[in-house]
Amino acid sequence: MKHRLLIGSACLLALLSTIGASLAYPLLPPLFADGQPNALNTSLGLPPKLLFGIALMANPVGMLLGSAVLGSLSDALGRRRILLLTTLGAASGHLLTAYALLIQSFPLLVAARFVTGVLEGNGAILRALLAQRLDGPLRNHALSWLNGAFHLGWLAGPLLSGLSAGFSITLPFTIAAGGLLLGAVLSMLVLAPEPAPGRSGSWWSLARERHAFTLLRHGPLQTLFVIHLAYSCGVAGFYEFFPLWLVEVGGYDAAGIAFVNMAMCGAMTLTALIAGRAHASDARSRVSGQAAAVALAIFCVGVGNLWIGMAAIILFGMPHAFYNATLQAWSADRFSQHGQGAVMGLLSTTFCVAHIVMAFGGGLLALLDTRLVLITGGLLAGWAALSMRRWSREAANTQQEFA
Repeated sequence: MKHRLLIGSACLLALLSTIGASLAYPLLPPLFADGQPNALNTSLGLPPKLLFGIALMANPVGMLLGSAVLGSLSDALGRRRILLLTTLGAASGHLLTAYALLIQSFPLLVAARFVTGVLEGNGAILRALLAQRLDGPLRNHALSWLNGAFHLGWLAGPLLSGLSAGFSITLPFTIAAGGLLLGAVLSMLVLAPEPAPGRSGSWWSLARERHAFTLLRHGPLQTLFVIHLAYSCGVAGFYEFFPLWLVEVGGYDAAGIAFVNMAMCGAMTLTALIAGRAHASDARSRVSGQAAAVALAIFCVGVGNLWIGMAAIILFGMPHAFYNATLQAWSADRFSQHGQGAVMGLLSTTFCVAHIVMAFGGGLLALLDTRLVLITGGLLAGWAALSMRRWSREAANTQQEFA
């Protein structure tokens, strides 16, 4: 029963956190691109599209910073303490975002979205919490279910915006803040207080000395980072540009794109429920096959017609869910001596870096042809699959030599 409450509260917080991160995506475009002047789209004398880009990027840039430091801080200062502080802080950030929209202050909006993004980077803490307190098959299942909660949030967030924004543009953020407050109370009741970790130093010094990238001093983690970054760049390019592909190839509007995205997220969420099953084979070999299936799906979108591409978009979610579950469980087992918070933070940070890289690089490729972004993404994921396969074989050969 104790484990059920732990897993349930972690999944609930993951769902609420992702809902908050995805709320703004359907709300911000009309404020900046509907052609009606307001205090937001005329701020600082900059073009509305540039202002929109800045407002949109503030949250993921904040999540990049939060993912890099919050997991490591939880290793040093305790999971429960950092999780509660970040959850309550994210709720306050949503309320500040609502206030910024109410008074139409662009600088306050950007600051609120950035700070909220930093605090919503606590996904690494949730993964580390499950990896530390559970073991065996249950840990694998729990990490996979947690991924399913994150996927479901990207479906539920835009849906919540669409249903509630008609009453007030600030209402979705108020609801998200209330949900996080309830989640914080639940976590306070479920998570037992931890003994003092005995770490000394200020928060700033701990964040500077123990951020996720300090793990790159270790050779195996360098290899993991490079391979996972290539895979994540392929996936990020797919996420960011398949909606544009649907517009150009199929003439889809916002409602059509939302329907396809819901189908993809639904497939990912359902697959995550079973993706944590134990296997006797080497995890890196299975990750290689899963990354290859993802690469094929992305490549089919880039080179296929509308119907082949739509099928590939929806089916993409299945091997991607298996990849996440397998890689996270293996990383938790293989690198636990470095601190679960730091290891899970490195995986989360890698994905944030990939989104920023592909937002810039993909934007340049899209000037030539959107399909080039998707083809490049498929090639990157394919390279990651081959590299993981090579790593698995090298490890097997080394074990045979020792035997």
